[in-house]
Amino acid sequence: MRINVTRSALPPMEEYVEEIRELWDSRWLTNNGIKLRTLEDQLRQYLHTPHALTFVNGHLALECLLRALNLKGKVITTPFTFASTTHALVRCGLKPVFCDIEDEYCTMDPQKVEALITPDTCAILPVHVYGNLCDDQALSAIAKKHGLRLIYDAAHAFGVSKDGISAAQMGDAAMFSFHATKVFHTIEGGCVTTSDPEILHSLEMERSYGIVDETTVSHPGGNFKMNEFQAAMGLCNLRHAEENLALRRHAAETYHSLLGGREDMLLPRMQPGVTHNYAYFPVRFPGEGRRDAAAKKLAEHGVFARKYFYPLTNDFACYENLPGFDSSLTPVARKISGEVLTLPLYPGLSDEEILFIANILKEM
Repeated sequence: MRINVTRSALPPMEEYVEEIRELWDSRWLTNNGIKLRTLEDQLRQYLHTPHALTFVNGHLALECLLRALNLKGKVITTPFTFASTTHALVRCGLKPVFCDIEDEYCTMDPQKVEALITPDTCAILPVHVYGNLCDDQALSAIAKKHGLRLIYDAAHAFGVSKDGISAAQMGDAAMFSFHATKVFHTIEGGCVTTSDPEILHSLEMERSYGIVDETTVSHPGGNFKMNEFQAAMGLCNLRHAEENLALRRHAAETYHSLLGGREDMLLPRMQPGVTHNYAYFPVRFPGEGRRDAAAKKLAEHGVFARKYFYPLTNDFACYENLPGFDSSLTPVARKISGEVLTLPLYPGLSDEEILFIANILKEM
């Protein structure tokens, strides 16, 4: 038996084949085809946002957003994230300034943001983590007070809302990842949501070479378009989104029923007012070396959990010795990074497999 931390959800093969059948007639395989336009329309409705522009992947969506906003200088962000967030800033010539996270939901701590703002600060880039939402009300107030852009890395927050407000409606814009391992995927892919038509226009130019029309090119953009086969997968998966969400919820509730009440394992807590997507099931193992021991024990039984996020991005070897890249400056994030292990969670995970995993952990 091998149980990975995640497994891509797929629609019935026949459904996907039927979805792509017309492409053999049209031969329109990319460049803003009907599948892409239909998917973007459906995403706008599902995410409750005026604008949703798709990209070949989430990372390039974020890079395009940073360029579209013409940001210069320093961006306050978090090290408790996937490599993409920090790399996108660096690759766009921006300087990450790392803010620590709060202990309960692992999102950026608003109380620690203002002390990091300088005249060189141009934006705040918080990260919604594991489907937990950042404190948008507090962060929006700070951004407005200091005249800063507020951009969300919402890679983990597809379909998540708080008090009826979608994650896609927060900030100036938000990036979502549609990687194969995500709650919703297009094999590879991503999108940016925004309510600002000027940001949308700039993103469209970034996505497709800066081409305005057949004879006019406004600036040197790139080629970051999603193709029709990706979009077709997205259309299929969107039909099954609620079904897959229910299966994820069931798996998370089963873990809670089997592992809840133990002081040696801290299970994820639900945020008040938040409609969750159960993207991950992070468990914290307090105590020196306990997380690593749990990961090793699970792996010995063919269960491959993930130390997510470890190491922190401000500890990456590629940034070694650079000013500000030091996890001692973000002690809460460093502590949680040494404790957290995300257990397998995906729609096809059976109750028997969850019981198997729980029993291994109970024996520690």
